[in-house]
Order: sequence, then C-alpha cells, then structure tokens
Amino acid sequence: MQPNNRANGTTVTEFILLGLVETPQLWPVVFILFLLAYMITVGGNLSILAAVLVEPKLHTPMYFFLGNLSVMDVGCISVTIPSMLVRLLAHKLTVPYGDCLTQLFFFHLLAGVDCFLLTAMAYDRFLAICRPLTYSTRMNHSVQRILVASSWACAFSNALTHTVAISTLHFCGPNVINHFYCDLPQLFQLSCSSTQINELLLFGVGFIMAGTPMALIFTSYIHVAAAVLRIRSAEGRKKAFSTCSSHLTVVTIFYGTGMFNYMRLGSTKLSDKDKAIGIFNTVINPMLNPLIYSLRNPDVQAALWRVLTGRRSEA
Repeated sequence: MQPNNRANGTTVTEFILLGLVETPQLWPVVFILFLLAYMITVGGNLSILAAVLVEPKLHTPMYFFLGNLSVMDVGCISVTIPSMLVRLLAHKLTVPYGDCLTQLFFFHLLAGVDCFLLTAMAYDRFLAICRPLTYSTRMNHSVQRILVASSWACAFSNALTHTVAISTLHFCGPNVINHFYCDLPQLFQLSCSSTQINELLLFGVGFIMAGTPMALIFTSYIHVAAAVLRIRSAEGRKKAFSTCSSHLTVVTIFYGTGMFNYMRLGSTKLSDKDKAIGIFNTVINPMLNPLIYSLRNPDVQAALWRVLTGRRSEA
C-alpha cells in the first residue's frame, strides 16, 4: 500500500480500489448481487454460443459473429468482476501495479474486439439486405474468419498501445482509485507526470477504434433502411427490420456508454457516475446482449430451448 522509496522519488507498487461502496456493511449485498449478475451473464452468453453451435439454422455469418460476441462478453465481465468479488471476500482493497495494468490490457483488448465485431455484423446485414444475390460469395467462411482475425489484430494493437503508454507514467504518491477496476481515466488522475500525450493518444486512437466503426455502421444502416423501405410487403419490412433492431440496440448501448466514459477526459472530475458507467460497460451490456438477441428472434429462442432441454434439432 505504501510507495517504495527510490533515489529519484517514490514509486507506487500497488493501488487501492475503493470498489462500488466504501461501507463494509454493504459488501455482502454487493457480493451477492454481482455474483448473481456474473452467473447470469456467463450462463446467458454461453447458452447463446451453444445454440449457435448446435442449431443448423444458426450456422450463418450473422450468428457466427454473434457467437464470437458472446465469447467476448464472457471475457469482458470475467476480467473485472471475479477479481472484485475476491477482494470483497478477502476484505482486501489493494491490487498490485502489474495486475492493474494486466487488467487494463485485457479489458481494452476484449472491448476492442467487441467494437469491430459489431461493425462486422452491420456489414453482414448490409450485404444480406442490400446485396442478397452476391451475399453468399461476399460473406463466405474465409471472409468471416478474416473479419474476426482483423478484429483481434486491431484490438490487440489498441490495448497494447494504451498499456505501454500508461506504463511510462510516473505514479509517485496517491494510489487510491475510486472505482472497482483499473481503467485509463482513473489512472490518469493519479499520475505525477503529464498525461497530455496519453490523453491525446486516447482521443486519436479512440477516433480510429470507435469513430471509424461507428461511421461504417451508420453508413451500412442508411443503405439498409433505404432498401427495407423499398420492400412492398409489410411483413417483409417487419422481418428485415427485426433482424437489425437487436443489433442497433446493442450498438447504441455499447457506443453510448463508451463515448461517455472516454471522450470527456479533463472536462469534469471523475465521480461515482463513472462507477455507474463502469457497471454498464462490464456487467449490464454483456448481461443484456443474450436477452436482446433472443427476445425477437424465434430461431434463437427455439435453439436455446433445445439446448436447455437437451432435444436434438429436427433440421
């Protein structure tokens, strides 16, 4: 907990994560709630993955990406919540410097893959609705694998860039983080050295990592909306919109919370509002995704039922 003395000053070797609540009497309540949320999220996303794997009707590009998205959601919540639960059980708030940076790296890696997978799903909807005659050739198995591999490569570069950049900062005294996991805005506030380059890097890379995918998603759905409106049948329009509405809901929540969290550095003092946004990023989003994607999709619902009951597909 105490900084180590060095010839050129002091260096923090561990941080204190205050968590969601600072009152020890409330820790058991927080533990139970987030343990349940973790189990529901992992169970829901693994159920979606199992449904995609065992149901022949779901062996399509859209559900291939959805299966990958479910794996990323399990990863995102697993990077943050289990360690918080362990600290609550042990009544220990400290986290070593190296563990903090490791958590930062993996969180941004998995969230970054999420970001690009959502873009790939929008591109898939664009091809399926606007280019149906060439869809099977433009979105073949090789293209799907390339899109997923590219998502991992871009996300890895982003996460590594921020982790290396944060490791160059000097933490010399204050080591209390008013959050339940390690992230860039909170670490910036504790740095004894200038974070101007790091913040510019966050904005610059953030524009590429979030701005470009958002523009591609927006452009895709403009074309999708135009194509759907040209469908004469009301039933046809309803079916086309229903396949896109779930994805748009997830995109809105994901990018909305992400922009609020990272695009306002220096504008306001970090507060408990950031914990609420952190809960959305790490718990609510991954927990809602299985519900959103299955709520209006009879194929997914039927596949989930067969997975849960152990029945074999008739297809």
